[in-house]
Amino acid sequence: MFSGKRPATLGVTDGRLASCGRRLNCVSSQADPGDAQRYVPPIAFRGSVGQALAAARRAVEALPRSRVVRHDAAYLHAEFRSRLLGFVDDVEFIYDEKAGSLHVRSASRLGRRDFDVNRARVEALRAQIEGGAPGYRAR
Repeated sequence: MFSGKRPATLGVTDGRLASCGRRLNCVSSQADPGDAQRYVPPIAFRGSVGQALAAARRAVEALPRSRVVRHDAAYLHAEFRSRLLGFVDDVEFIYDEKAGSLHVRSASRLGRRDFDVNRARVEALRAQIEGGAPGYRAR
């Protein structure tokens, strides 16, 4: 019902995911670490880019109402749909093998705020990827 249009800014440009800008319904591991509203730490992962994105895909598919849209050698994009009204959030991953960091960005397509749903989702994905319990409650 409220899926919104897929943003044209999704994807990787010069090794980076799109900026959250001033949006309050977006979190990213590539945001300024001093920005407590938008920054989330990258997900620690040791292995190849293929292993990292496969782990991210398994974590995404373990959460409710998820759909992988694109998964290629260096990038993963998934959509999460809310249970009641069908709001869609976009989640993206890229892997920095040298740093052992899986970068993630999660953003709502519509609305001004997300009541920390994107942050909770990233933490649930982190728990899945790092081997912990999910602890994510979908809205």
